[in-house]
Amino acid sequence: MKLGLLLPNQGVVFGATTVPELLELAEQAEGSGIFESLWVGDNLLAKPRLESVTLLSALAVRTKTCRLGTACMASFPLRHPVVLAAQWSALDCLADGRTVLTACIGGGPTKGNIAGDFESEYGAMQVDPTERVARMEEGIAVLRVLWTQDPATFKGRFFNFDGVAVRPQPVQNPCPPIWVANNPWVFGTSKSGTINRQVDRVARLADGWMTVGATPDQFDRAWREICDAAESHGRDSGHLENAIYFNLNLNDDRAKAYAESKRFLDEYYNSDWPEWKVNVWTACGTPAECVERIHAFEPAGAQTMIIRFTSYDQKAQLARFLDDVVPLL
Repeated sequence: MKLGLLLPNQGVVFGATTVPELLELAEQAEGSGIFESLWVGDNLLAKPRLESVTLLSALAVRTKTCRLGTACMASFPLRHPVVLAAQWSALDCLADGRTVLTACIGGGPTKGNIAGDFESEYGAMQVDPTERVARMEEGIAVLRVLWTQDPATFKGRFFNFDGVAVRPQPVQNPCPPIWVANNPWVFGTSKSGTINRQVDRVARLADGWMTVGATPDQFDRAWREICDAAESHGRDSGHLENAIYFNLNLNDDRAKAYAESKRFLDEYYNSDWPEWKVNVWTACGTPAECVERIHAFEPAGAQTMIIRFTSYDQKAQLARFLDDVVPLL
């Protein structure tokens, strides 16, 4: 199981980190030889942060080997795919082909949503939030057309163009991988027994799958369903990748680790997280306790674990992870 590091770029807004520190953390993580990938979160207005493509561009020139991606691009349905295609193509050139674009539909369109005011965000962008899924699916198709055809033509529900070209093309061939992030167990199989729509979306459209807040059993079950669904669509599931996005807080006093994690998550998501939810998504405690939680995802088929430190001292957490957790792993 490979390791990735999530750089908490929303933390710049509420004081959990700084821009220079994010860049320094990226260099330290890559220099350790332990982390295979670096990730940043994404939102535009609902949960403001250092903008993801801009930050990834800085990381592209500060690093040499780690893959770079979004975890996840919640603003994907709001971004015009022609503009995004040009931006991401340039990013892939800067990174010499190390990018992974993980798309998702973002949070719900309810005003005052505990994880961000998505209604105001969609209103400002003049996008109907009920179109999130359709816009994401069509946006993925637009990106692939623009990255594989020169010139490109597309006729869809939301986007139409004829004979346009994105240049320079991305480094990766045929194009940068596009993953989909979702939580299939939230909805479950429909009463008729038809396939879970979130599972099918990954199986049809994505090069990989990312999820959060899953138990190892939930991850295992969803991943098996995705692979089976991919095969039913005539795709080789062996070519699909996956990742679990997971939180860590290293402190020999578990109560203090939990308290800091809850404070961090509450500020990060403008929320009041219940204890059970913090504990599902976060390993709090000693290095041995955290290693046990990480190891539990290996037999579940997790290929990459993306770690975020739910702490206001990111550098200290990374240092202790490298010193005390890695040897146990």
